[in-house]
Amino acid sequence: MTDLLAPKLERVLHLAADLAGAWGARARISTTLARERAILRLFGVSGLDRADVPLASAVVERALGDDPGRLAGGVALPFAIALLEYDLTPQQLALDVTSGAIDLAFEAQLLHDPERRSAAEAEARRLATIGLQRIDANRMARLETLGMLGDAPSPWIGSALAAPNLDAAPDEAARLVAAGADLLRVRVPAIRELVLRLHDRGVEGVDWRPARHESGRVGEDPAEVPSGSQRALSALRVRVDQAAAESRRYVRLSSAASALAAPEQALVAALERIDVVEADPIAEIVADGVDPDRALADHAFADRLLRRAGVHVMVGPGPLIVAPDLARGVPPDAGTRAGRSFAMQALSIALARGDGIPAPQLIAGALAPWLVEERDPATQTLATVALQRAAWPEISLAFEEPAPSGRSVARWPVLLVLGLAIAGAPAVVVRNARAGELGPVVDATRATAALAAELAASPMEALARPAVAAHAAALLAAATATLERLRDSGWSSVLGEPIDGSARVGLGADAVTERTEAFDTLAAASGES
Repeated sequence: MTDLLAPKLERVLHLAADLAGAWGARARISTTLARERAILRLFGVSGLDRADVPLASAVVERALGDDPGRLAGGVALPFAIALLEYDLTPQQLALDVTSGAIDLAFEAQLLHDPERRSAAEAEARRLATIGLQRIDANRMARLETLGMLGDAPSPWIGSALAAPNLDAAPDEAARLVAAGADLLRVRVPAIRELVLRLHDRGVEGVDWRPARHESGRVGEDPAEVPSGSQRALSALRVRVDQAAAESRRYVRLSSAASALAAPEQALVAALERIDVVEADPIAEIVADGVDPDRALADHAFADRLLRRAGVHVMVGPGPLIVAPDLARGVPPDAGTRAGRSFAMQALSIALARGDGIPAPQLIAGALAPWLVEERDPATQTLATVALQRAAWPEISLAFEEPAPSGRSVARWPVLLVLGLAIAGAPAVVVRNARAGELGPVVDATRATAALAAELAASPMEALARPAVAAHAAALLAAATATLERLRDSGWSSVLGEPIDGSARVGLGADAVTERTEAFDTLAAASGES
């Protein structure tokens, strides 16, 4: 790192940390519909109601509705006191709530009695502790299996699971492991809340299958169970462990969920021993249009579970931001595009660190997918990866192969060599190849990594090149300006203003609020202060 660039990088990281500190503090005292659904799932509520709606969702919708006051109070204590009143299991109570036989709003009034409240707190703590014990057992199982099989060398080579359903997914996963994959990415179906909210906005075509796939009913058809559902992930974990034992190395499962799903994605990952979760609150805000308060609150809660479970958290390389330029009608230059993305990535990482995720448990996207189409992509790759490695030396960097196009096929392998040469270890490389094609791709990727090791250079050495230093300086100037405007003017500086002049309302804005209930179920069960 040159003497001129080091203070500029520190300025970016300082701005990101300040914003993350302020926003993260508020997010951690807020709740959302997804957070409350995750609490019920931690209590053991699973499957579908009688209308084939996910049971935890149905309970939260009926108990809390669209009333911010009821959401602020949370579902945990009303649910716990009803369990004691009626002597039911969590599953039985959830079904009675969704049928209308039990009203949790009425049960919540009993919490005004100090003795009953104390009993409800003890019951909520007991149920959450059982869930956390399962999470802890999975973390220990990961460590024991790693110790027995050994870890894959860096970089981990990943591949996406193509099979959409449980009938074919386990066999495909086993073939990918045999072909040399160290990490298997599974796409989680869009959650019901997102589909309904998009439908209300006139957006159709988002896949969500409400029936059967979460039921676990006897005789269910595996062809109807999506590969990313909890049922399928549980089966995939078993099959991947078997294939990994045969290959004598630990193989990781990675999940990528839809917007508005972070708390539930984190809980499923913790309960089913998923090793890596793709979770990026800033990408949800910028790319998916989620309300900032909602996204930050969802991910703050998710990070608590992921930290406990020892799951790696992967954030992207930073979203493409063009809204500030639409009014001018002039596209941003390469340094501005790269700087804005770097600023957003720095913010995502600062938020995760603020939530207690340790640096070795983080993975950061190294190269934006559009970089292969840029002018001077090699120069930009060296500058970007050098700054990322200088900023976060303990964080793994992930290189994801972009969708094939005319130039990406030729350029990306070269950019990968350059990036790995600066990134060193730890690193992840995600390839596009299918199971039948993966073996040669893995061999080529290992050869690429070996070449990169021969070319290994420090960030300072890369940034000593004049063209690389010039791009890095432009990147850092744009990142600084982006974060300063975000601090001074709010999210409109990044997202732009609606064309019709109306107030911008992000997805899920009506489903987040600061908690009024002092009892924190997760903190009580885990002993957090």
